[in-house]
Amino acid sequence: MLSRSVSWCSKPRGSSAAYRTQSSRRSTRVYAGTTNSNDFKNGLTIEIDGAPYKVMEFQHVKPGKGSAFVRSKIKNLLTGNTNEKTFRAGEKVDTADIVRSKRQFTYKDGEDFCFMDMETYDESRLQEDEWAKYLKEGMEVDICEWNGKVIDVALPNTVELLVVDCDPGLKGDTSGGGSKPAKVETGATVTVPLFVQIDDVIQVDTRTGDYLGRA
Repeated sequence: MLSRSVSWCSKPRGSSAAYRTQSSRRSTRVYAGTTNSNDFKNGLTIEIDGAPYKVMEFQHVKPGKGSAFVRSKIKNLLTGNTNEKTFRAGEKVDTADIVRSKRQFTYKDGEDFCFMDMETYDESRLQEDEWAKYLKEGMEVDICEWNGKVIDVALPNTVELLVVDCDPGLKGDTSGGGSKPAKVETGATVTVPLFVQIDDVIQVDTRTGDYLGRA
């Protein structure tokens, strides 16, 4: 039997977030609870009108007149639709009950990306979404389930990817003065310094798509 632990999520000083997690060696469950718009962060999964949404972008706005608010872009994880929504500053928001399980991306079958639990050999399938831009075969990821349905994939925050195409740069020039687009092995395009060359392995932040350095 897998050992389990239950604890309340750590929260920033002054946060009103109230939710807890239960973890095992291969999975983590984030129980439904509440947070507020001041504590939004990219990737947070919230629940609105009975559906799970991921916070894609947010901006705190303090107008000269009137109350402060949070302008956000959220994505419905059931339909894939993205829309903008405005929350009052400090407005309470429900968080979704999410189970995150470790899986390995094993292969692509038509439009489906196939992920396997390497201990139980259970397989989960999802159609392509934004996370696929930085996904490599054999990569371990977190599969996110809501009400028993697989709805999302959470990549590692940083991945190493091979540059397969880019314009010739100034080899040996690491001054950082300038940038260019580079295509990596997953098909994504990353903005890199001029000195990056084909066959270089680079580190990329999967949350922002930013180049972090050479591996």
